Amino acid sequence: MFWVSLVTVVALMVGCAGSGTVTPTQAIKDITTQEAFDLIQENEGNADFVILDVRTAGEFAEGHVENALNIDYYSETFEDELNQLDKTKTYLVYCRSGGRSRSAVDIMEGLNFREVYHMPGGIIQWQAEEMPTTK
Repeated sequence: MFWVSLVTVVALMVGCAGSGTVTPTQAIKDITTQEAFDLIQENEGNADFVILDVRTAGEFAEGHVENALNIDYYSETFEDELNQLDKTKTYLVYCRSGGRSRSAVDIMEGLNFREVYHMPGGIIQWQAEEMPTTK
């Protein structure tokens, strides 16, 4: 009985492996403020690169990374709004100090976003390192 089960499992695995379906690889990574700045510079003008600020609209208005998209983490529709984004694009996510953005990245991972970079120090670290912001 053991050998029949083993042969069945192997046959199923081989059959699935040859099915031609490829699961896309996810890249979820924390990066430093300097790495985030470099990533933004490298992707200037790239429509497949999105800077995502998950602070409130009020916080966003006080100053944000240039060209950032604002989706409020505290919004009742936050996960739905994330789910509407193109999951094949590359995202850099930040908030005030890293808490909300960490949770947002976890949600994005669960929604199968392909490539997400997280800036754990948030806008506070960004400004402390005198990186440029806009209003």
